[in-house]
Amino acid sequence: MKLTGAEMVLACLEAENVDVVFGFPGGAVLTLYDEIYKKGLRHILSRHEQGAVHAADGYARASGRPGVVFATSGPGATNLVTGIATAYMDSIPLIIITGQVARPFIGTDAFQEADITGITLPITKHNYLVKRIEELPHIFKEAFTIATTGRQGPVLIDLPKDLQAEEGEFHYPSRAEIYGYRPTYEGHQGQIAKALARLRKAKKPLIYAGGGVVSSGAHLELLELSQNGAIPVTTTLTGMGSIPYDYELFLGMPGMHGTYAANHAINESDLLLTIGARFDDRVTGKIEHFAPDACIIHIDIDPAEIGKNIAVHIPIVGDVRMVLREMLRRFKKGETEKWCAKVKAWKAERPLRYKQEGHLKPQFVIEELNRLSGGEAIVATDVGQHQMWTAQYFQFNKPRTLLSSGGLGTMGYGFPAAIGAQVAFPDRLVVCIAGDGSFQMNSQELATVVHYQLPVKVAIINNQYLGMVRQWQKMFYEGRYSHTSMDGSPDFVRLAEAYGARGLRATAIEEVGPVIEEAFQSPGPVLMDFHVDPEENVLPMVAPNTSIVDMIGGEE
Repeated sequence: MKLTGAEMVLACLEAENVDVVFGFPGGAVLTLYDEIYKKGLRHILSRHEQGAVHAADGYARASGRPGVVFATSGPGATNLVTGIATAYMDSIPLIIITGQVARPFIGTDAFQEADITGITLPITKHNYLVKRIEELPHIFKEAFTIATTGRQGPVLIDLPKDLQAEEGEFHYPSRAEIYGYRPTYEGHQGQIAKALARLRKAKKPLIYAGGGVVSSGAHLELLELSQNGAIPVTTTLTGMGSIPYDYELFLGMPGMHGTYAANHAINESDLLLTIGARFDDRVTGKIEHFAPDACIIHIDIDPAEIGKNIAVHIPIVGDVRMVLREMLRRFKKGETEKWCAKVKAWKAERPLRYKQEGHLKPQFVIEELNRLSGGEAIVATDVGQHQMWTAQYFQFNKPRTLLSSGGLGTMGYGFPAAIGAQVAFPDRLVVCIAGDGSFQMNSQELATVVHYQLPVKVAIINNQYLGMVRQWQKMFYEGRYSHTSMDGSPDFVRLAEAYGARGLRATAIEEVGPVIEEAFQSPGPVLMDFHVDPEENVLPMVAPNTSIVDMIGGEE
């Protein structure tokens, strides 16, 4: 069967059961977009390419399916770079399809030419510049295979403009044979046996779980292991929801803004079972002081992560879910009763707390969003103080319900990610929690939610500052607030209304609940503008290059 390159792209997406793509058209993808028009593939038009790639990311995180993005050459492709890096850092499967100038003009600095495969080489799991029409079906099959297997990640396919119109024979392969690419899924039996032996002997074991638990779908196995072994659990930001918030042995998030119980449990543990986490510096603090007395077991599908930041005693390379299932099959419980009692006491005696006095507190707003959503919402956040307050005070009980830029810390991520989640789940409540600074980085996507009538609810934690930067300036730069005031920001309610969305505002504690209830009951997109205490800090906090038990505000 002969097809044009553009027809092949649509046929490949159909073969991979892609039901929606996100993108922004331009000159180098006109042929491709003409084919979208003919075939009727569902396409969500963002108002900026960064909005499209973050939306595809949010779609992937919420659904577990790869997100697909289209963009044109040159600036269209380079506008994707931040979103690609965001997905790469957090191991999110994306297929990015960019237009390129015609093959005879590649390398001539032609109009809107950019070497996007070269630019994205360090931030993609793999990328391709398609040069021959007969390669295209095999490249797409490889791309989907690479993006969704092993440690997942973004894959980019660059399509020259002339190739999109060229005809060739089309046959979509049933599988991809990729030389040298053989992800390890089953953990080494000997290493698992060693881990189980150490686990049985441990008196103070602790599970430290990350985003790998979510991506592998291992949340039930994680809970069963914790319950069977009476082992406390702490999760990273991207691992939140993999263990229910109300589970008695869940200690919250560790690290720079972690809980007292989580940080002290790491510090005192004699065995740290690390599952699908990568020992990020925001978790470890000063590495020399991290889990100083613990035997460290590290389960991860990516062998490059093991030993990269922390020396481990028992490495296990494999899919988290498969390894945990094998461990559960052979597991025998140790003696952890005294340890569990101790960490439960920490949790009860040193909870997260704040004082609701004076200005409206952002923590209260997060608590009300959680209460009035019944804990059932999919929540996307931007990056900053509101992100940490969400991680601390929103009670996530299910995986894939917190969508947040972890590794890269990308401001502007949350709102378009919420759009992607809403596209994936049109009947679920999707809430974007944003700061007044980060929301403005992609506020143009208000046009997208209005155009497609996506009922995303946006909650802006408006403190008139770049809050996290201001907090660091206060704590470590003697209060010199250099260019962190957000004076000149728009009236967000009127901004929402200008786009055709609903706008609501709360400035006092008694207004918060009614505003949230009204927003949640509204059938369309709603922006809520919460004016909160401009000087409120995220506490507890661990200063850079110190031990995670040296917590500012953790002893109150």
